[in-house]
Amino acid sequence: MTNTNKILTALATGIIVGGVLGVLFAPDKGENTRNKIAEGGRKLSDSLKDKMNQGKEKLAGMRNSIRDRVEEFSS
Repeated sequence: MTNTNKILTALATGIIVGGVLGVLFAPDKGENTRNKIAEGGRKLSDSLKDKMNQGKEKLAGMRNSIRDRVEEFSS
């Protein structure tokens, strides 16, 4: 893993932990706090799914590009 990836992973983890702790220590009813945490989890899950789909699309594009080049050289 490159240094940039490590830094981004640490930053994302810090943001998530900070957000959860902020919600937990905020003066709000328990039900509201649980709803906020659940909503945050859903948003994070959706964001991760979007990133995974973007990654899959990028890999598919790279695979097709490599396949085209191989076919071009073997012709």
